[in-house]
Amino acid sequence: MEEILHDMLMDSYDLTAGTNFLCSSKKSSAENQQNTNEAFSKKWIDYNESSEKQEYFKMQKEWYLTLYGFESENNLRDFLKDKKTIYDAGCGVGFKAAWFAELAPHALVIGMDYSETAELAAHNYKELKNLYFIQGDIAAPIFKPGVFDYVSCDQVIMHTENPEKTFKVLSEVTSDNGEFSCYFYTKKALPRELLDDYFRTHCTNMSHDELMTMSEQLTELGKRLSELNVSFDAPEIPALGIKGGEIDLQRFIYWNFIKCFWNPKSGKQTSDMVNFDWYSPSNARRFSKEEVLALVSDNNLEICTFHEEEACYSGRFKK
Repeated sequence: MEEILHDMLMDSYDLTAGTNFLCSSKKSSAENQQNTNEAFSKKWIDYNESSEKQEYFKMQKEWYLTLYGFESENNLRDFLKDKKTIYDAGCGVGFKAAWFAELAPHALVIGMDYSETAELAAHNYKELKNLYFIQGDIAAPIFKPGVFDYVSCDQVIMHTENPEKTFKVLSEVTSDNGEFSCYFYTKKALPRELLDDYFRTHCTNMSHDELMTMSEQLTELGKRLSELNVSFDAPEIPALGIKGGEIDLQRFIYWNFIKCFWNPKSGKQTSDMVNFDWYSPSNARRFSKEEVLALVSDNNLEICTFHEEEACYSGRFKK
């Protein structure tokens, strides 16, 4: 497996002795990207000790199946049967890369992340002999063209400095018979978009501890609004992108004005992390459906599956 990995790389990199980890780049010259990298490093390293993480990983795996058109985990396993090389681009702490490696033990699986969590992931999943991790920029062309049979970029591309460039690079490393799956944040109602952009700029001047405190407060706001258990018939306001109809008060505020995530099934720490995840990274691009479809078309890809909901667009694409 190690020889195959080295053959796929554009340049020569050495694995850290006795490990499944190598580093191509630790730091970005782009200020927003480096801020984003540091935010995710701190978030995932802290969350690695959370008692809620296994439940969160389970929920994320179930959502992954929905996002990319897989009826079940067995359906995903069947899909991966003929995939010899699999790439988790923006792997975070590596639980999805490890999932792919377990479902496809015949395949070489590579997880890559620009944050320090790539090395943490390598340590956490060192028992999987077909799995390697790289710290580096997924938007940098470090792999040869067409070397991956399946590329997954789940909940990541909007956090890169130039999502269009990142999408192009990832489509180029996908093989002619392979598939590339990707997730995009949707654009929300105008008041929420304006506040999100202002908050994100404001948050660059806040310390990690200050951001965590604010995230905890947003979780508490979401919890208290949810516990009111109040629904009402909202008027439609098209000029502001606000949809009409019966809606829970917490969800109305959440979608249209301020992200205050709360999910009692996930737990407080996970809800805090989700709120932190939104306002801390400097890079967090949102897309319209037209922009997503244009990216697919501009890179000469065909749609295999396409999913859309209030939070996102996602799909699997092939050349």
